[in-house]
Amino acid sequence: MSTAPLVETPPGPGSRAGSGAHEDPGGFRPGYRALAGQLRGQRGRMAAGVALGLMGSVMGLVQPLAAKRVMDDMSLGQPAAGPVIVLSLLVIAGALFVGLSHYVLQWSAESIVCAARCRLTDRLLRLRVPVVESTEPGDLIARVTSDTALLLQTAPQAMSAAVTGTLATAATVVMMGLLDAVLLSVTLAVIAFVGVIVTVVAPRIGRATRHTQESVGHIGAALERVFGAFRTVKASGAEQRETAALHRAAEDARRTGVRAAAWEAVSATSSAVVFQVSFLVVLGVGGTRVTSGAISISTLVAFLLYLFTLAPRIGQLVEGVGQLQVGSAAAVRIGEVEKLEIEKLEAEQVGEGDTTVHDGERTGAAEADSAAPDTSLTTTSERAGSPLGVAFHRVCFVYRPGLPRIHQEVSFSIPARGLTAFVGPSGAGKTTVFSLIERFYEPDSGRVLLDGRDVQQWPLSRLRASIGYVEQDAPVLAGTLRDNLTLGTVEPTSEELARILRLARLDTVADRLPRGLDSDVGHRGSRLSGGERQRVAIARALLRRPGLLLLDEATSQLDAANEAALRDTITETALDTTVLVVAHRLSTVTRADRIVVMEAGRVRAVGTHAQLMTGDALYSELASTQLLSQ
Repeated sequence: MSTAPLVETPPGPGSRAGSGAHEDPGGFRPGYRALAGQLRGQRGRMAAGVALGLMGSVMGLVQPLAAKRVMDDMSLGQPAAGPVIVLSLLVIAGALFVGLSHYVLQWSAESIVCAARCRLTDRLLRLRVPVVESTEPGDLIARVTSDTALLLQTAPQAMSAAVTGTLATAATVVMMGLLDAVLLSVTLAVIAFVGVIVTVVAPRIGRATRHTQESVGHIGAALERVFGAFRTVKASGAEQRETAALHRAAEDARRTGVRAAAWEAVSATSSAVVFQVSFLVVLGVGGTRVTSGAISISTLVAFLLYLFTLAPRIGQLVEGVGQLQVGSAAAVRIGEVEKLEIEKLEAEQVGEGDTTVHDGERTGAAEADSAAPDTSLTTTSERAGSPLGVAFHRVCFVYRPGLPRIHQEVSFSIPARGLTAFVGPSGAGKTTVFSLIERFYEPDSGRVLLDGRDVQQWPLSRLRASIGYVEQDAPVLAGTLRDNLTLGTVEPTSEELARILRLARLDTVADRLPRGLDSDVGHRGSRLSGGERQRVAIARALLRRPGLLLLDEATSQLDAANEAALRDTITETALDTTVLVVAHRLSTVTRADRIVVMEAGRVRAVGTHAQLMTGDALYSELASTQLLSQ
């Protein structure tokens, strides 16, 4: 049982190493493949938008011929009312088609961005814990917000510009060739020069845009870091230092943004200059041919109108290719998140003869009975509140290769019901026990059993529904007190909620708040004290009616009166629930039915307080020092 993923996972998107070293955003094909994948769901609607744009282009192509007809009729002294009306209708129809095209494409863009954001948020919340801990949250947030916004700004319109610009340019060239081949040759030289510009500049625009988005992600990561420890930053007087770091990130974004703008300016300016020169050349050559009688003045006017039409078409094409590079850079960054390893929350579906579980689950079931129908999980485990036994069998675990082992053949067995305390020096691996039970991580070797069954054979959703977990720092989410209490649980009855509030000593807190349970607790529970946040976390865990309750220093920030009351609650809960506690206070430990003493990643001893005081020197020392204070 290895923690390594089945498929090689790309580097974390928050790191420089994972910022595109494996896939060059300046290359056309990788970025365009990623962009095409993002646009896949709206291809039909986008095709309709492009078709409307092409219809508008066709209207534009006919307009010079209509203008030529008007001039010819006027030169012959014939009425030109009919051709003028036709020309006016062509102008109006072309404008309507272009407007409809823009609306349909923007509709597609909004749908594309909404779908991308839904996919990303769904995936981000299902990422494996090691993946999240190796990335920058601010950068992940930037990919959901600013990168998807780039798709909105560029993708459909740029795709339409590229397709429409290409076809309209080709059609315009054909029409110009029918008018005069000599003047066309001058125009083709212009198109060739612009093509060289696009080939050289477009990849550089893509690379610069990618770097700009990475810099924006770094700003988000830096801000998230500061707001995550806002009081600490202020208390340390570190505002100036952190501001300087944010300014460096902003300057990096400005520098890369200017670089992208410079390449875009090179592209646009070069195209404009070339077309101005080409107009003068065509005007000179065309005037000579009119003088010689090779072509008529109306033909030259029509050709110049096509040239005026061609200039924005090629400009549209150049801009479209540049915008596609911007969109493809954003699509590559979004695609990196979509490749990150996620947890499989639903019951694993393994086909007959197939022992591979995808999406980050381990390969195969270790036991032979895994091929049989899973009946044990429909008995004890599915009855809410039924106590669950826990066992570790020679578990070894390390967080990352190269680091020392956290667990070294850890073994213990805890029966269902009762209170078990884990004690030991800092770094002994106590909290890691809870992380392995919850399957935040998976052991390198050995087995973790819950209710006599390997936790890797439990579907994650059912496993975690059976466990109540109170973390050491007892996080509280922004929102109301009620939202935090009912997080991830079915809405409890008012009687059940009131009972849990009394058990967790939260009833007085709810009464004090202006809107009771519907009061906002602030960012990360900033409007609650540390002890109140711990009580919220305990109440939330109890509302799940778990079969296994994990408490990691759950009373460390409580005053003596509330701690004593909650100790009584925990002791009462342990009568019909399995309760595991990481504790540093002797008052909690002495009430435990059994105590597991850990040291340096190993289980040193297991017993009651009285047994360990006489039978284990480390526990006796801990009990008489500040590590286990009365």
